[in-house]
Amino acid sequence: MCPMAALWSSSSKIIHLPNQLLLLMFVCHYMQRSLIYPFLIRGGKSTPFISLVLAFVFCIYNGYLQGRYLSHYADYPADWVTHPCFIIGSCMWFLGWIINMHSDHILRNLRKPGETGYKIPRGGMFEYVSGANFFGEIVEWAGFALAGQSIHSAAFALFTLIVLSCRGMDHHKWYLAKFEDYPKSRKALIPFLL
Repeated sequence: MCPMAALWSSSSKIIHLPNQLLLLMFVCHYMQRSLIYPFLIRGGKSTPFISLVLAFVFCIYNGYLQGRYLSHYADYPADWVTHPCFIIGSCMWFLGWIINMHSDHILRNLRKPGETGYKIPRGGMFEYVSGANFFGEIVEWAGFALAGQSIHSAAFALFTLIVLSCRGMDHHKWYLAKFEDYPKSRKALIPFLL
């Protein structure tokens, strides 16, 4: 029997709707990020091997942690899907997911075929922040944490916030240094604030 089958066959909580929906949110993001997104990327810089390994290890560990908790241990009331925390968190997750995917689309299509060089991203949340894709992912996992109300989802959201905030700030500084005409009203990561 394969390990995934063993994981699901012995799970007692996966039959509950809140657990299924939260797991669906998690799987939906990673299906898009690992099975669809890589095939849409055109060109770009290579990723350092150590970054690739660390990301892989984190995703395996976090995926196991979230999946195991939601399938075996998370115990939500039957009406949890109607609780304001679940509804608001799910809406935040969906909004963040859409922002993230739309921002990735804008970044992928900055250059026409055959063009080289860097361009200023425009449209969507890029009108407000330099790290629109990072902002979307932060909103996504903050919503997941609100909907899930677990230490596991909160830790994941906090880790995402810390890592992507650093990347967003670095990208913003790079854009400001690279482009004289970069929009001065655009913030790094949080619209109108930071």
